[in-house]
Formats: sequence, structure tokens, C-alpha cells
Amino acid sequence: MKCIDTLSEKDLRGKRVLLRSGLDVPLNAKGDVTDAFRIEKSLPTMEFLRSRGARVVILSKIGRDARASNAPVARALKRYIPVSFVTDLAGIAAQQAVAALREGELLLLENTQTDPREIAGDDSLAKDIANLGDIYVNDAFPSAHRNSATITGIPKFLPSYAGLLLQEEVQELSQARSPASPSFAILGGAKFETKEPLIRILLATYTHVFVCGALGNDVLKARGFPVGASLLSHIPPPADVINHPGFLAPVDVTVQRPDGQAIIKKPNEIKPDERIVDMGPDTLALIQPYISEAKALLWNGPTGIYEEGFVHWSHALAEQIAKSSAQKVLGGGDTLAVISNIGIPLERMGFLSSGGGASLEYLAKGTLPGVEALNSHPHTHA
Repeated sequence: MKCIDTLSEKDLRGKRVLLRSGLDVPLNAKGDVTDAFRIEKSLPTMEFLRSRGARVVILSKIGRDARASNAPVARALKRYIPVSFVTDLAGIAAQQAVAALREGELLLLENTQTDPREIAGDDSLAKDIANLGDIYVNDAFPSAHRNSATITGIPKFLPSYAGLLLQEEVQELSQARSPASPSFAILGGAKFETKEPLIRILLATYTHVFVCGALGNDVLKARGFPVGASLLSHIPPPADVINHPGFLAPVDVTVQRPDGQAIIKKPNEIKPDERIVDMGPDTLALIQPYISEAKALLWNGPTGIYEEGFVHWSHALAEQIAKSSAQKVLGGGDTLAVISNIGIPLERMGFLSSGGGASLEYLAKGTLPGVEALNSHPHTHA
């Protein structure tokens, strides 16, 4: 996978560069961007191309609604870098706007998912968009696990390179797949059945693996504890996973009663009308030594239901990780949302991955469709 940092100014000046960025940022009800983390992570590649005189055409998706517009993204992006925006993807308006670009200028096109051919991975859309550019650059790590037209299609038609962020993500996550020992991995979230392949890989490569969130509920249930009204996966975790000597799960939990009050309980004390919403202090005490001793730390997924305000133990965990001098990789939008407002300088948290599902899939497989597309169609026209 070649990166744009191998290209000289001569290679880029005046060239129309199709830059697939990962600007899928959260919006509030008014349509304003509430977290610009992914925008900020995408800026170095934009600045690199702009400073070398490329005519930069930015492609990105926003949200899950095909009718959603990139207009709020354009407004947020303008706070960091001069950019124009057109409400078109590959039609006449987009073609005219691209033709009008001067060296060093940036243009954001409309949400790639406004065209149904994007999610379908249709090469006809890839070809239509490829006609707007001379070079393709994939910097959209958060979408690199998708087989969409702008991720795996366009590289079939244009010389293709990785952006600076995509390259950094691949380097950091590759390192996280082969951690120094002792190592400690923390995995939250839900759906044990989808996380099981990754958990097995982590158990084979990390000294200890701790699961929390709804994954922890699954383990408690499998170990015969009552879990009340807690969120559970459809399929119970396999015995060989939860009995692995390196496997750890919560030993106490925060439960919410029907009246809304939250209290700490041992797993055997949970009543039928209570639900687990976070881990507890004994669990933090259990994992603290593993965190402080680790030379490599991986964290993906909060410890509790953070969107309902149950963030106390995620914050406590973040404070422990911030103290560690280990090689640290944190991933998942939920994880970053939890730690973004607690006053810990983010540089103390290690490498913060811009990907959610993409981070987990890369850790499990060591590659992604978007990365494979760059390797399969390097720098030559199809």
C-alpha cells in the first residue's frame, strides 16, 4: 500500500485528486457537528495535498440516511481549512465545480450515499466519479471495511494511494496485533457472537483480555449468575473462551433498579427487575495491576451504557490508562466520546483510532477491503 507521502509536488501540482475522507461526524437535531474529531484527524492529508498544489475533490458519507447532506460537514470543515461545497456527487453541477477548481483549492461533494450505487458497490458509480479525477487517495479509515463504490470501486480506474491517516491507522493497528508482553486488551460493547473471532485472536496475542459492557453480561449469565433485565447477546459465549486462563470479566456491577436508582452489587445479588448498566469498583481493582504492568494496552468500547449517563467506571478506567507508559491504542467512537469530556489530555491516551467497526475488523483480520483495493490496483489504470 503506497502512501501519498511518496508523491512529489511535481506529481501532484494541478492534478485532480479524489480524496475519500472519513468525515462521518455526529450531528445534533439542528444539524450542527457535535464532535469534530474525525474532521481534525483528516486535516493533515488535506493540507498535504493543498500545499502541493493539487485540486482536491473530497468524497465522504454522512450518517445512515441517504437523504442526509454534507452541508453541515462543509460548515464545520471551513473552520479549519478553505473549502467549497456542491450539493451533487457525479452530475453536471459536480463536474462544473471540479472543472473550476484552481491549484490548492478544495471542494466537498455531496454525501456519497445519496446515490444507491455507493452502498451496492456498483462500479458504474465508481467510474462516474473516477472521471472527475486523475489520482485517487483513500484516507477514510472509518469506512475502509466497506465494499462501497468510493472505497473499493474507484481504485480500479485510477492510480490509487493511501492518505496519511489511513497509513497511520494501519501502522498503529498492525502493531497492536503483535503487542509487547505483558499486554492487556479491554473490549466493551455488545453482541458476543460478532466479537468472538476478535476475542479469540486477542486471547492468542494478549496476555490478558478483559470484556465489559454487554459482553460482560453474557459472561455472567454463562457462569450461572442472574442478570435480571440486562442486555444480552442472542448466542451465549463458548465455554473455552470464558474459561481461558487469560480471560477476565467483571466481578461486581452497577445495576439500575426500576425506580432509576443505581447501586453496586455482586453478580449473585441481581434481582429480576434490575439491569446491569456498568461494572463496579472491585472490577476496577481487579484490572488495575494488569493496566499498570502492561507494555501494550488496547481499549475498544465503554464499560457501561454511556449514552444513558453511566460513564463513571469508563472515566475511572481512562484515568488508569492515562497513567500508563504502555504503547496504547484506543478505538471506537463510543470510547472516544466517553473520554473526550473528562479533562484528560488526549495525547496521554495514546493512539486514538478514527474507526469503530473498521478498527475491530482490522484487529481481527489484519486487513480491510479498502486496504486490499489499494494493494490490488496500485498506481496503474485498469
